Amino acid sequence: MRNAFDFTPYRRSTVGFDRLFDLLETGMRADAPDPYPPFDIEMDGEDSYRITLAVAGFRPEEIEIVAQQNLLSISGKRSENEDTGRYLHRGIAARAFERRFQLADYIEVGEARFDHGLLSIDLKRVVPEAMKPRKIAIAGPSGAGRRIEAPQREAPESETQGNEPAKDRLHEAA
Repeated sequence: MRNAFDFTPYRRSTVGFDRLFDLLETGMRADAPDPYPPFDIEMDGEDSYRITLAVAGFRPEEIEIVAQQNLLSISGKRSENEDTGRYLHRGIAARAFERRFQLADYIEVGEARFDHGLLSIDLKRVVPEAMKPRKIAIAGPSGAGRRIEAPQREAPESETQGNEPAKDRLHEAA
């Protein structure tokens, strides 16, 4: 049984959706993602979001957040100089991690906060003014019937002298 969907017919008839098709294809191929660290994505408002990761056992200086165009990458690596006490049970994960989030166009990464083992990152959709819809005013009938004409250029004397017969032949041909 084939699990993949073939997007080839859609790729041929669309322009600019390559990234979307690539995401869909890689998402279908990907193995089960590593669930560590667990995270929440919440919508704070119409255009604002928050990603919260549970990073118990890590300090803020052991976590790195990198925002690139359409990609947010969060990685953590614990310091090697941890105390090596005699644990009977060690349930708090100490392994390194990297979690990536694909961001839509015009999503900007804002403030990051670390509180009680939770890392929160604010995101906001900022659509440029040129992309926002705008209302176009309609002119009334006073503008109807007006023609725009090119300004008449006066020919310099050098062009008018001696060219009278050529000008007459041009009019006769028309």
